[in-house]
Amino acid sequence: MALALGIRGQSSKSGGMTITAPRQSTAQEHLDRVHTNPTTMARNREHIALITEAARRSGSYIANAAHRSIAAPAEAVAALDTFRRPLQEEPIDARTVLAELDAFGSPATTVQNQGRYFGYVNGGLDPAAHAAAILAGTWDQNVGAHIMTPVATTLDEVAGEWVIDALGLPSTAHASFNAGATIANLTGIITARDALYAKQGWDVGQGGLAGAPALRIIVGDEIHASALKALRLAGLGTGNLERIPTDANGSIIADAFPTDTDDATLVLLQAGNVNTGHSDPFTSIIPGVRERGGWVHVDGAFGLWAAASPTHRHLVAGVELADSWATDAHKWLNAPYDSGILIVRDPATVVRSMSTDAAYLNTGEATPPFQRGIQMSQRARGVETWAMLASHGKTGLADLIDRSIGHARHFADALAEAGATILAPVVLNQVLVSFRGDATTEAVIAAVQADGTLWAGATQWHGQRAMRLSVSDAATTRDDVNASVAAIVRLWRELT
Repeated sequence: MALALGIRGQSSKSGGMTITAPRQSTAQEHLDRVHTNPTTMARNREHIALITEAARRSGSYIANAAHRSIAAPAEAVAALDTFRRPLQEEPIDARTVLAELDAFGSPATTVQNQGRYFGYVNGGLDPAAHAAAILAGTWDQNVGAHIMTPVATTLDEVAGEWVIDALGLPSTAHASFNAGATIANLTGIITARDALYAKQGWDVGQGGLAGAPALRIIVGDEIHASALKALRLAGLGTGNLERIPTDANGSIIADAFPTDTDDATLVLLQAGNVNTGHSDPFTSIIPGVRERGGWVHVDGAFGLWAAASPTHRHLVAGVELADSWATDAHKWLNAPYDSGILIVRDPATVVRSMSTDAAYLNTGEATPPFQRGIQMSQRARGVETWAMLASHGKTGLADLIDRSIGHARHFADALAEAGATILAPVVLNQVLVSFRGDATTEAVIAAVQADGTLWAGATQWHGQRAMRLSVSDAATTRDDVNASVAAIVRLWRELT
């Protein structure tokens, strides 16, 4: 009688019994069992079913979004209390979770990708970039190093090179993707800080900032809040900033800019004032600062993209002379949130500031992505920008910029014809509007936001309350602008 203990193994006799010694399974046999594992197969089937259902629901959302209020209706916002419950003890089927998310979440969104959302500088959603984001989300890649993800790091690199080329920046520069222009500004300012201190013989990485010599920091009166936040986070503070006066459109007055800067000077300029779209006079400022050893960083979250348009690049002439630039892909490029870009003229400077080391991080790569930014782990943001640029090309990108500016000018002309006051000449995609006094302007903005035909925000400009219209969605058409103007004028008339 034989007792089989294995699969076709060696046989031997012991005490009259034949024992078959177990044979080690081959690697292929192990893999075969992996591939046919019932739990794995069931999980994959469920995963495929879920993402297919999510795609169906996403398509339904897009089909219906254009017909609903741009702002979330009050009843939909109230229904969000459905989500405010204690975490239950037992699991809930994932399909039920997805259905609940769609049923109560989708109606409570702000519709910012159907052409009539003009708040802040929120971009819409480019179809190619969106589709790429879905695929990249399924890939689930960590763009920390090439060894982790050859495809995502390659697309990250190529997209960065394309951005630099499209913007006409130095070909030796390097672009790194991050979570947004605030992070890009922070990374650029830290890089500038360390480079300037290195010239003073101070190693911030070793000595920190305590006891470090002071840097001279020069900004315009209209510096954006994200740049101020970045200065605080970089440990430089905002209490000793040297503020240069700006003109009626928010641009630094070149004649007021100091000519005694040195190699301990950091200058922050901006491409595209957040209210007016006007830029600082780069050609008049940057050469002298850099010749005297200083560093110029440009906050160009949206305005930097004017450089991609042959028709409008003169508005940011000289911006390519700076040392570093911060911009967004999720604004004018309409890449999905969140996606910012830092570009540095000398890649070695950002590596000096952002590099770190550990035995397990030694990938053999010269400068993996985690050595060029704040985050060590990050999603594949560059994939989305690559898809947007690949589908548009240079002419398509320029057309997007030109078209948005054209819509902004049409907005201004139509509202001015109706009797509103345009507070600054429209040069990019920003329109500032007053409706004959602060109280009326506030009332019109509130009525517009409640009406739902469009969405526009409020701002303060040179002592006046203003409606701020930012044409940043690629989906906006002339019909969207006309419908929005008609709604604004109708609501204004009803108030007066």
